[in-house]
Amino acid sequence: MSLPDFGLLLVVCLVWAVHTIIAKIAVADMAVPPLFYAAVRYCVVALVAAWWLWPVPRPLWRVALVGFLLGGGSFALFFIGMRTASPSSAAIVLQLGLPMTTILSVLILGETIGWRRRLGILLTFAGAVLVMWDPDAFLLSPGLMFIVLSAFCGSLGAVLMKRTSGVAPMQFQAWVGLTSAVPLIVLTALLETNQVDRALAGGWGFVGAVMFSALVVSVFAHTLYYRIILHNEANVVAPLMLLSPLMTVALGIAITGDRFDLRMAVGTLVALAGLLIITLRQGRRPSLGPAVPPEPR
Repeated sequence: MSLPDFGLLLVVCLVWAVHTIIAKIAVADMAVPPLFYAAVRYCVVALVAAWWLWPVPRPLWRVALVGFLLGGGSFALFFIGMRTASPSSAAIVLQLGLPMTTILSVLILGETIGWRRRLGILLTFAGAVLVMWDPDAFLLSPGLMFIVLSAFCGSLGAVLMKRTSGVAPMQFQAWVGLTSAVPLIVLTALLETNQVDRALAGGWGFVGAVMFSALVVSVFAHTLYYRIILHNEANVVAPLMLLSPLMTVALGIAITGDRFDLRMAVGTLVALAGLLIITLRQGRRPSLGPAVPPEPR
């Protein structure tokens, strides 16, 4: 990897880390309804990227399904979880997306995995459970359970995307925006109340959060990430992406005052060790399709 590409990758990791902090502030501190927040985000994405909707990709149903799973579905669950989850714990739990993608690839695409990747999967799940566990109540954090669902939604979309070819990055972003905005508008209308009043109460902070989420994260960072993986080997890029959750943990401690005790530290190290094993082993295998960014984020 060239030095400029490495610098761009650091920018992508930092953008995704900052986005987790901003999402926490928007749905928790500003109390913006999470489905409404996700709907506005993808309305902006759809408007900005509307030019790239044509020509219509085929098969359209698969592109629409993958777009919603990787976009609106995954992010809606993520924003719901962020109402109560801390950014640092959410960043670690989101890393379950990689072992979930590996498992789904076995079940849906018929891939095979060796004992090292199986060990990596077990370590990642064990570390994530340790991060999620609330020792005071002997329960798994409800907010982080939504983060797990978000990771699963994104993983399913990533696996299905491996069967979708010929869709350029900006065209895909356009369809993610459209196929996410429409169902999210319906869901927020049915399930949430006082959305507009709460958003207006957030003022320019809400506007800035939505613009950052839609333009900087979805359009800029995701497109930049696609460019990086097109010009570099996956086994080089994937391990470096572990910088994103580490950056999120550091920002969560510094900005939102996240608690990071021994349990969190051990869980983080175990989970990241499992991820490193999986990514290094996957890097030695031929890819079945395009790489997908580890949403979000």
